Amino acid sequence: MTPLSNDIAAWREHFQDEADAAFLYRTLANVEQDPKRRDIFDRLAQVEDRHAEIWRQVLSENEQTTELPRPSMRARLLAWVGTRWGTSLLLPILLREEGHEVRAYLELHRESAPGSAKDASRTLATESARHAETLGSMIGITDEEPWHKFKSGGYLGNVVYGFNDGLTANFGLVAGVIGAAVETPIILVTGFAGVIADALSMGSSSYLASKSEQEVYSNEIEMEKAEILLMPELEEKELALMYELKGIDRQRSTEMARSVMRDPQRALEEQVREELNIGEAHITPIKEGWLTGLATALGALIPVAPFLFLDGLMAIWCAFVLAMLSHFVVGAARSLFTGRGLLRSGLEMFAVGMGIAVVGFFVGDLVMRWL
Repeated sequence: MTPLSNDIAAWREHFQDEADAAFLYRTLANVEQDPKRRDIFDRLAQVEDRHAEIWRQVLSENEQTTELPRPSMRARLLAWVGTRWGTSLLLPILLREEGHEVRAYLELHRESAPGSAKDASRTLATESARHAETLGSMIGITDEEPWHKFKSGGYLGNVVYGFNDGLTANFGLVAGVIGAAVETPIILVTGFAGVIADALSMGSSSYLASKSEQEVYSNEIEMEKAEILLMPELEEKELALMYELKGIDRQRSTEMARSVMRDPQRALEEQVREELNIGEAHITPIKEGWLTGLATALGALIPVAPFLFLDGLMAIWCAFVLAMLSHFVVGAARSLFTGRGLLRSGLEMFAVGMGIAVVGFFVGDLVMRWL
């Protein structure tokens, strides 16, 4: 059967994704300082090279050009972030990417007609799942399918989404007072009030959410510690069963569990990792709150800043252009977490910004007419 054009397009997209993944892992391997992590990134890059080769063969068999694609703009941006701020910042994003690949390949296998693409999708789904497990273990996630439960983004996500929230909310506020045809000092007072309110709101929300998660984490640890102290025999049996479920034979599982339980601290660490599926506490509520609040304030300042240096129509147009460009940029940045294309995500946020400007302006104008 001759493949449909949308089949070819999907294969080319997977070809690009695998080439991007190889480029990213190789870049991270080059900048990683830890030898073990560097070796992991290097091996992941080699596997992704093989994945790209699989799609090259599939395309070649269907009389398609098979030149290895250059890294996409998104892959280059992620590589730049990893090179500049460290590989750990990208691990949550890469984990989510592998999860997307698993789901996409499973769907492709289910829908494809028998042939090389169907065979390839099955192999690639399995190996992408292993990659996700590897990345998950590097950041303390040990679920069997970590991409289903993982909250992507981390600190970088808080910065991007905080910036987006501040920009969007305050742009609507500033557009409203501009529509009300008030003087520049009133625009500035309103704008800076919005900056402070948005930053405090987002920062405190992030702090409280992170603190709640930390409290849940601590409570689970304390409960597990009490169980080991009061019910060591039961905990030993639970640990042995978990080892057995991983494929270790019963006798060996029992011996391993007994050895671990001889040291209460080691037993606690093992139970936390195996039973609760969490690693060491890494949440810092104050840091998350400050980062989110500061990012929100920076975003909220954008539509206000021109009024500090300009006046009248020039300030209004400058604020509008600056805010609209910022909406596009922050939309493109959000694509790092959503997996969508830079251009599409940027244009969507551009449209949102335009809608906010129009609604805010006319609401401000309407209120002034009514008053």
